[in-house]
Amino acid sequence: MSAVRAARRGAPAARVLAPACVLVLTATATAAPAPAAAADGGAQGTAAEYVALGDSFTSGPFIPPQYGEPALCLRSRSNYPNRVAEALGAAEFTDASCIGAETEDMTEPQNLALVSNPPQLDALTADTTLVTLGVGGNDLGYAEVALKCLALAPTDLGGDPCRDHYTGPGGDELRDRLPEVGERIGGVLEGVRERSPDAEVAVVGYPELLPRHETCLQAPFADGDVEYLYGIWSELNTVIAKAAADAGAVYVDTAGPGHDMCAAPGDRWVEGIFPNRPAAPVHPNSAGMAAVGQRVLEALGAEEVQKGSPRL
Repeated sequence: MSAVRAARRGAPAARVLAPACVLVLTATATAAPAPAAAADGGAQGTAAEYVALGDSFTSGPFIPPQYGEPALCLRSRSNYPNRVAEALGAAEFTDASCIGAETEDMTEPQNLALVSNPPQLDALTADTTLVTLGVGGNDLGYAEVALKCLALAPTDLGGDPCRDHYTGPGGDELRDRLPEVGERIGGVLEGVRERSPDAEVAVVGYPELLPRHETCLQAPFADGDVEYLYGIWSELNTVIAKAAADAGAVYVDTAGPGHDMCAAPGDRWVEGIFPNRPAAPVHPNSAGMAAVGQRVLEALGAEEVQKGSPRL
């Protein structure tokens, strides 16, 4: 275990409580009715038994309606796995995603303060026919990086204090983490293949949080750090795509310029620090989930694209 990972795992609740400090700014999770029946027409072959694995960019914290157990996983009935399951008419669907999840939580219980989420790979069976996986951001340190960069911005708004924090004579700490993140994702994909050897597997990348060069009130990072953080996001997705290719899985590219935190509210797929629509700060909103769901369907070669999904 790396020193960085050991530090993050040292306090079991920290991974949940750190992002939760940001998340509680918006709303409180609400209960929802039981899952709806599969769409008419029966399940398509790849989605006869669909299991979704992932972190908060999969679960959809604070996008209504929230549902499922444990409630602290903050799963939304409007997240992209639910949209994909409905579009494909999945006969059986399990959403195992959970806020704060890392690759380690695919094979071990995830501590959620007072409760735990079972290992996500436990949801897989030999009969599973479709798996989506969206993970890696928390292994990189997503919550830590976002909070640190926001805190440092006022010290040098026109400079790049976050880049300075993570880089030095020894290199770039964030970029140095990326190879290990890729290895961990590869390990998860091996576990998926062992449990569900006949399943089609789609690995979902992360949508753009920031524009390439600009800042805005919804993303109050220092001017020079926006390009730095954009580069880290892009390289993380490159690592995820390579892990998918090495495992023979489908990679789902969710990039979409003009839909980041600084986009107009109606074009935004990711909410900023002060959300305009129900969603966790710095996380996808319902429109973003619909767009990602469409990308998943297209990557799988499905003919039935979610009705009303935004297109580029």
